[in-house]
Amino acid sequence: MKLFTKPQLKKLLENSLDMNVNKDHAPVVKLFMTDTGCTWLLSELDPETEDFAFGLCDLGMGFPELGYVSLSEIKSVEGTFRFLERDQHFEGEFPLSVYARAARYHEHIVTNKEIVKKFVPH
Repeated sequence: MKLFTKPQLKKLLENSLDMNVNKDHAPVVKLFMTDTGCTWLLSELDPETEDFAFGLCDLGMGFPELGYVSLSEIKSVEGTFRFLERDQHFEGEFPLSVYARAARYHEHIVTNKEIVKKFVPH
């Protein structure tokens, strides 16, 4: 399976070109590594290399954080029982900062709409 659909790739690249310093895009794609607790909600992709992505990263250790990740490095740890997959049902409905607040509170990435919406600032 491809990591991104064509519309997702287009949106990831568009988001990276947004020069607004206060940008807070909704995540475009959710990736996860099977047989691990690793999950990534990505909102941007470096248009020059299409390897570095920005988003909410959770390595399954209880400390999800916003930052950049190398897709080639993630793919390099695939093995017999570990595969990098795209959640085909995920749709980012909130800004990335809202998912980050929910993830920090729960100590892992949460995508359930009813749970995440509790972290929308009023």
